[in-house]
Amino acid sequence: MKVFAISSPTPSLTPEVINAHMPAEVHDTVRLYLSGKVDQFWFQEKAGPIFLMDVPSLEDAQAALNTLPLVASGVMSYELRPVVPLMPLARLIPAK
Repeated sequence: MKVFAISSPTPSLTPEVINAHMPAEVHDTVRLYLSGKVDQFWFQEKAGPIFLMDVPSLEDAQAALNTLPLVASGVMSYELRPVVPLMPLARLIPAK
């Protein structure tokens, strides 16, 4: 299943906290990408990353995100939004 994971920082996420966790955060994010759990990723200014994940379930997505240092330390969380193909497009295809 495809899931958008949209980050939300807490007020306790300071530049000092980011700097302390960033080496491990980058390493673990790349690990999730190389494992195929994170398919694509982007960054939104003043909020953090957005991941498009490819996982079996929402529980698997949350478990993977929980391994990230900023989530594990409680200074970042993710809203999970499952997505599916845009099925109404099928109406535009003429029947044969």
